[in-house]
Amino acid sequence: MDIRIIEVKGKSDLKKFVKFPLKLYKGSKEFVPSVIIDEMKTLSPDKNPAFDYCDAKLWLALRGKEVVGRIAGIINHKSIERWGKKSIRFGWIDFIDDEEVSAALLNEVVKFGKENGLQEIHGPLGFTDMDYEGMLVEGFNELGTLATIYNYPYYPKHMEKFGYEKEVDWVEFEIKVPEKIPEKADRVAKIVMEKLKVRVLDAKSKKDLIPYGKDLFDLINVAFKDLFGFVTLSDKQIQYYIKQYLGFVSHHYTKIIIDENKKLAGFVIGMPSLTRALQKSRGKLFPFGFIHILRALGNSNKYIDLYLGAIRPDLQGKGVDALLMTEITRSSIQNKVISAETNIELETNVLVQSHWKYFDARQHKRRRCFCKKISS
Repeated sequence: MDIRIIEVKGKSDLKKFVKFPLKLYKGSKEFVPSVIIDEMKTLSPDKNPAFDYCDAKLWLALRGKEVVGRIAGIINHKSIERWGKKSIRFGWIDFIDDEEVSAALLNEVVKFGKENGLQEIHGPLGFTDMDYEGMLVEGFNELGTLATIYNYPYYPKHMEKFGYEKEVDWVEFEIKVPEKIPEKADRVAKIVMEKLKVRVLDAKSKKDLIPYGKDLFDLINVAFKDLFGFVTLSDKQIQYYIKQYLGFVSHHYTKIIIDENKKLAGFVIGMPSLTRALQKSRGKLFPFGFIHILRALGNSNKYIDLYLGAIRPDLQGKGVDALLMTEITRSSIQNKVISAETNIELETNVLVQSHWKYFDARQHKRRRCFCKKISS
């Protein structure tokens, strides 16, 4: 039966788009569903501020009446201006193991790009760095996380078959939590605080973190500005992310460093792992999914995920990063955490990866941004 591609129009189609992975990955032990309500917001022009500077189209692949694939095509005008590359992004790509399906989906994005005078297609990427990015190319038997994409091993094979090549890779690590903080790490932490006149914010609850919300994202804008594909977040986007995410972070695993003037010097955000909770809830908060998530957010969770971290440029390379790692390790030991997932970091970011050599760590996943030239 022939494949038919339709553009997503209206809420009904969008629900099919967002929920398709639940069917595709049914029975997978590694796949972690997205939070459906969050995905709906991210992909809705009236909800997501990224649409202020992005044009996007979503498509479904149908065989008869059955959905067999999906893809998003995104033109990020700020990215094109910032990086000087006339590129269209593809994201939210999922498909059955059928080259006719994957080719038809990718061709829609290519067509969209050509219509707008673009010369390259790359992805998987989202609207911003806060969205999913990178197709899994190693670690298919490893458990996924809330912040990353899981895909079957045949995905990258399709990409390579169609002439897509590596643009950049991200790697991920599993870090075992030690029984105690090494004396040297403790000593270094104290020296850093004394020398740089910085201290760790003594957060007693999530409320203590809220006043630093905008500062966190302002620092991301400064610290991430030269990282692959990064585009500065607008004030409107920052408020959107604060509202969407900051209320859920854990004060136990979110460490904020402030200087003598009470200005933000650096931070790292970690959370109890929501992997198992989302698998049980299948991405739904209601009627009972929120119960699994609330339980997972408790102190009894023995696994954590590290999401974001940044250090003020004038303090980079001076030990603030080591201080952050020591403090989050300290809290992990207190709560008897077994291990942490680093989530994605560019393979070229050797500074971050240098921290893991002091831990029992393994690099267990790799994901890739593919790219291909298209005629204008």
